[in-house]
Amino acid sequence: MTTRRGPSCAISGWVALLLAGMLILSACSTGDPTIEEAANTAEASENAAVAGTRAPSTAGGGTLRAVAPAVDSLDPARSYLPWVWNLMRLYTRTLVTYDSAAGRAGAELVPDLAAGLGVSSDNNQTWTYTLRPGTAFENGRAITSQDVKYGIERSFASEVIVGGPLYVVSLLDDPAAPYPGPYFAPAEGDPAPSLASVETPDPATIVFRLNRPYAAFDQVMALPSSSPVPAEADTGADYGAAPLSSGPYRMASIDPVTGIVLTRNPAWDPDSDEVRTARPDRVEVRTGLASFERDQRILGGSADLDLGGGVAPESLDRVLGDPQIVRRTDQIATGALQLLAMPATVAPFDKPACRLAVAAALDVSAIQEALGGTAVAQPTGGLWPSTVDGSLPAASSAREVDVGEVRRQLSACEAPTGFSTIIAAPNQARSLAVAEVVRGNLAAVGIEATVQGLDPATYYVSDIGSPASVAANGYGILLTRWSADFPDPASFLGPLVDGREITAAGNTNLAELNDPALNGLIDSAYAAPDAATALAAWETVAQTVTGDGSYVPLVEERTVLLAGERLHNAVVHWAYGGYDLATLSVR
Repeated sequence: MTTRRGPSCAISGWVALLLAGMLILSACSTGDPTIEEAANTAEASENAAVAGTRAPSTAGGGTLRAVAPAVDSLDPARSYLPWVWNLMRLYTRTLVTYDSAAGRAGAELVPDLAAGLGVSSDNNQTWTYTLRPGTAFENGRAITSQDVKYGIERSFASEVIVGGPLYVVSLLDDPAAPYPGPYFAPAEGDPAPSLASVETPDPATIVFRLNRPYAAFDQVMALPSSSPVPAEADTGADYGAAPLSSGPYRMASIDPVTGIVLTRNPAWDPDSDEVRTARPDRVEVRTGLASFERDQRILGGSADLDLGGGVAPESLDRVLGDPQIVRRTDQIATGALQLLAMPATVAPFDKPACRLAVAAALDVSAIQEALGGTAVAQPTGGLWPSTVDGSLPAASSAREVDVGEVRRQLSACEAPTGFSTIIAAPNQARSLAVAEVVRGNLAAVGIEATVQGLDPATYYVSDIGSPASVAANGYGILLTRWSADFPDPASFLGPLVDGREITAAGNTNLAELNDPALNGLIDSAYAAPDAATALAAWETVAQTVTGDGSYVPLVEERTVLLAGERLHNAVVHWAYGGYDLATLSVR
């Protein structure tokens, strides 16, 4: 994804002296574009985009220049990176999407291709949408309900479409007769299989008949994997090389070295889109850059924003130590939690009191410091993040060690002098630092723990993600980083606590909870008639699994977003942890 800006590398004198040659080369090296217009510094205050809009402007035109890490896929059905989902807002529309209003971007759903949010019936097991008129692909063909259905059918082709979320497969497939996807070639004389759970009675109507109630189905329809794809333009596994646009921009070029260029889609009708402002004429994204290099390009003036997230740890002192640069930052919670899971399948954690003894022994402020301090972590008292609605204490003051409670719980778990266990953690510096704090906390109260660092590539799949591996190796305490696919308790809590989610590999229910009463409460949340009822049920679920120590929330991660000098109309997108691309401008 390229950034076009500049034969001129003019930056203020104090920046030039401080950053010296490396930064100037980074901003103006061969292959980096030339500056089209002089920077028009976006005046704003610190955290301006958190609840409001950073540097509001109604002007259009110009080129928005972004930097980013490597792309997993530009195929809407194959990406699982939130920042790529943010980019897809520019060329992909869905039945519903996230609001782009200041303070609400990524927190509330609004209609997009559909004329309204989904209409549910049958205890949230049937969902109906009606498409609004005036929507089209970049080739001018009108978008129909069949295009939406076909886009969803692609996710069922597991041998071709890999890497994206599979909510639609889980909710729409028939376990007795699994749908193989649209690429399946039936035997001669046999009919082609069909996804019978999705009906398109006319070009403007689509009906989903789920295999179980799911109150958050609108959220699933907001994922890019639920976007329309015309069958005649589908190239299977290669579709990401030239995805057909349904949004305000279309792909002009995609290059693995220079990045992505998007230009205006002439078939997009702004009257049909209440979310995207599409002010820049062109969007260029330079991909494949490390976090520190992305920071340097924004600081040097050759990029307007980093799609990949916040400031790198090694850049924090530089950014937060300069009052002028701090004014260009927005410090936010990312929605990712650091948790401990203690599966009851590993002794002595089959006894809740042993789990609660561990919870009472933790010094959360020390864990916060091990991660880098207040700029990158905040203590959490609830099992879902502050970016998700709920009355649980998402953020709280750091819990202190309660030695008296530790002793009471150790006595109750029949180990008054302590016990031994193994802490499993990814073999990465930050994770191991947290694990060492936990180990030290436990040693201080007589619990002997050994830290076992495991390969990050296999950690969540075949190490702690395998119940057999956890039991065989005696991993009693599992350190995990957890975030949701969308800002709803169903996405955050469901995979963690639902007994029906336990799998032999890639298991997400790390505490291996499978209590019928808890599963019933989860079902009541999925079938809830309204959001308030569902939220109350999820709160009870969260209180239950933290109350017995199955999961111990530690901290919610934070990040520092850095805006380029030219960036206007920036609002924080809470689901994607960055600035919402749907609103940005550079003039």
